[in-house]
Amino acid sequence: MQQIPRELFIDQRTQVVNTLRGHLAEYGIVAPQGASHIRKLEVMIADSEASDLPLATRNMCIRMFDHLSILDWQVDDLTARIEATAQHDDTARRLMTIPGIGPICAMTISTLAPPRESFRKGRDFAAWTGLTPKQHSTGGKTRLGRTSKMGQRDIRRLLILGATSVIQAAERKGGAPDGSWLDRMLKRKPKLLVAIALANKMARMAWAVMKNEDVYRVQLAA
Repeated sequence: MQQIPRELFIDQRTQVVNTLRGHLAEYGIVAPQGASHIRKLEVMIADSEASDLPLATRNMCIRMFDHLSILDWQVDDLTARIEATAQHDDTARRLMTIPGIGPICAMTISTLAPPRESFRKGRDFAAWTGLTPKQHSTGGKTRLGRTSKMGQRDIRRLLILGATSVIQAAERKGGAPDGSWLDRMLKRKPKLLVAIALANKMARMAWAVMKNEDVYRVQLAA
């Protein structure tokens, strides 16, 4: 269950980063958004002559940056351990054949998902993750609402992140294949909605891979 402490450390890291940005912004010390820029703030406060930070505030920030380094190490170490474990887990290796599902997502599904026999079909598994939109019936017509916030939060989040990476990869290549499901969706819907719909497909494919104990052989974007 290395995924759970990893997610905890990631959440703590996010809290520390947001706290640092908030405190330093009050003194006019800012850096662009993104994890790669947070260390620029550390350099700024290291030079006592470069800012008007009170000594107590500077010392507090230095302690928080030290804590951030520890959290970075914890996340990197656990990530490496999970990736190594995934290479020796049969279910995780099969799941990683699905585009958008990497070692972290595969091990999370392998570890947290109930036995495949618990679900009658892939749609039931997708609903369990919370990726099936709520249905509203009015006047005999059924409309799909927002995706439910219920379900398995960690798997849902990782599947949406994986779907987003698939979309970004397609865009870097100039777009999804013409006429494919992904191409049609991106032309009609906002990217976030497409990512959720794609994550739903990935969840159903993950269930099929686990049920059949086989690898995924079809292009997801088709």
